[in-house]
Amino acid sequence: MEIQFTLNGKMVSAEVAADTRLLDMLREKGCYSVKCGCETSNCGLCTVWMDGVPVLSCSVLAVRAEEHEITTLEGLQEEARELGAYLAAEGADQCGFCSPGLIMNVLAMERELENPTQEEVEEYLAGNLCRCTGYMAQKRAIEKYLKRTKEAQA
Repeated sequence: MEIQFTLNGKMVSAEVAADTRLLDMLREKGCYSVKCGCETSNCGLCTVWMDGVPVLSCSVLAVRAEEHEITTLEGLQEEARELGAYLAAEGADQCGFCSPGLIMNVLAMERELENPTQEEVEEYLAGNLCRCTGYMAQKRAIEKYLKRTKEAQA
């Protein structure tokens, strides 16, 4: 079946089977930041935004994208680059395989929560797994990134 949706700000169409996952369709569309890491909806690597809300694209059928706005890391390059610099400065980027999903969730959290506490940050990002780090560097980078937002608003 053919579906139409907005992908990173552009209206697109795709021919998909009824059982095609959103993750697979997005990769076919060239969105290689969207990755499958676990196939059990537990790692967060496949996180994209559907109408601005984070979803695990490995658990969403592509047909659900019909008439919705889908945003991947490719559509958030400027913001992602800035957050990525904070991650790199703290040594939190290591292999980088988990970074796209983490960045998508941090950017969504920044839009959703005003001045999140450390507990709220940890809860929001609980579904993002990283096999390289102990998460401390990521937490420091995210804290500094969010702090810079508060300082810019002051």
